[in-house]
Amino acid sequence: MTTIYGILLPFFGTVMGAGCVFFLKRSLGTQVQRALTGFAAGVMVAASIWSLLIPSMEQAADMGKGAVIPAAAGFWLGILFLLILDRLIPHLHRNADQPEGVKSGFGRTTMLLLAVTLHNIPEGMAVGVVYAGFLTGNGEITAAGALALSLGIAIQNFPEGAIISMPLRAEGMKKGQAFLSGVLSGIVEPLGAVLTILAAQFVVPALPYLLSFAAGAMLYVVVEELIPEMSAGKHSNIGTVFFALGFSVMMVLDVVLG
Repeated sequence: MTTIYGILLPFFGTVMGAGCVFFLKRSLGTQVQRALTGFAAGVMVAASIWSLLIPSMEQAADMGKGAVIPAAAGFWLGILFLLILDRLIPHLHRNADQPEGVKSGFGRTTMLLLAVTLHNIPEGMAVGVVYAGFLTGNGEITAAGALALSLGIAIQNFPEGAIISMPLRAEGMKKGQAFLSGVLSGIVEPLGAVLTILAAQFVVPALPYLLSFAAGAMLYVVVEELIPEMSAGKHSNIGTVFFALGFSVMMVLDVVLG
């Protein structure tokens, strides 16, 4: 049951965030969106370091100084994986860079969902990899440590759910449809986690590489998507402040629970 709760917790974060559409009458202001994006970015960076990269090197501790090799290799594989997806899947960030007059075959709503789904892929993988290691009795991964990662991702999924549903509502979509769109953006996380756990017999031997792979993919999302969004326009320091807040929250969760 602990594993089931851990897998579903990030998805519940998305659901609760998307549910804001039923309680808030106005769309999220620019500063609010910037703050939420910065907070999410801070959580993801801290989770990548304390919950993924450091455990990756601890898993390969018997390699001595060479323990950094699986971490570095997996990290770059994660970066390259998201780079390829970024090129294959059209989404808002790249669409904004298109020359004027060039139209995408996807509507704004579709691209928005694709963008957040793209963000959620490495998060689902990270949860699945950590719980696969925990279920197979890996001494370096505790139930509390795995829960810290799930809780941190759930916290940062709350603003993501709101960032999806509220703008869609503001564009005229019905509340129920906007809520469902926000929920669907997060469904990839528990599905990815379950598939990873089912493949545990293949995952565990490569755990150092997979942990750092998830870290690289998450950090790619932060640098490519979240940081530009939180820093755009005037008064971008609010994004920086909430980045630091998200980083601190996730760091404390991981150290205290881990």
